Amino acid sequence: ARGYDVNLYLHDASEEPAFQTILETAWKSLSALGLHPAASLDRLRIVTNLKDALDGAEFIQESAPENLGLKQKLYQELGTLVSEDIVIGSSTSGLTMTEIQAKCPTPQRCIIGHPFNPPYLLPLVEIVGGDQTDPEAVQWASAFYQIAGKSSLVMKKEIPGFVATRLQEALWREALHMVANGEASPADIDNALMNGPAPRMAVQGQCMAFHVACGEGGMATNLDQFGPALKLPWTRLEAPELTQELRDRMVDGCNEIAGDQRFEDMAAKRDAQIVAVLRAIRDSG
Repeated sequence: ARGYDVNLYLHDASEEPAFQTILETAWKSLSALGLHPAASLDRLRIVTNLKDALDGAEFIQESAPENLGLKQKLYQELGTLVSEDIVIGSSTSGLTMTEIQAKCPTPQRCIIGHPFNPPYLLPLVEIVGGDQTDPEAVQWASAFYQIAGKSSLVMKKEIPGFVATRLQEALWREALHMVANGEASPADIDNALMNGPAPRMAVQGQCMAFHVACGEGGMATNLDQFGPALKLPWTRLEAPELTQELRDRMVDGCNEIAGDQRFEDMAAKRDAQIVAVLRAIRDSG
């Protein structure tokens, strides 16, 4: 979509039909947002041999499954196959680069470049290195992602869950609590988010939303006036135990919301609506 030549490595040829389905959905949305003049699906080459995929590569985005042993083995191999000045970014959501790069013979060029789902639409990429990463690799990756049309967030330090996922997990934790306690259904929770903070968060993050909401006094008024009363909700809840009953309530509730809709249709509708939001924000300046 940005006019680059891309080699895609699939573990097995049997994965290609599933990938093509995702690609078709993504390309429609990317086209609606606006493609680079040099963009073309002909610039994508799909291979099932890792060495072929690395031929001519100037940057590598690794998106292997969340299995530490598998990733370490892959990085051990990549570390010898690719020139050490080529940055390798990992899409991992839950592992640290310090863990992933442990067996790589050239760990200094390995970084995490964590996108947000759906990654072909949402601009955010969270970037952080591991203990053995050269800071210059982090800065190079940040610049590359920005040139590629992404919004780079360089982490201050290596922490589990990065920034966006930690915030998402806090929402998820509270949702599970309310379902477990019979306080709200999955439909209630999604209704509250979609028609409450979600539209505002498209243009204001949590910090600025509270800052602007309190008028001239800003965040100082917010914390001084509401902070003491809100301390209990900040601190009272830990993650609920994922019992079979809670699991079933969540599954049944989401199935009820989805009804007889197909996954492909739901994903396509989601993407079209995200495109509309992104275009509206862009057009409003």
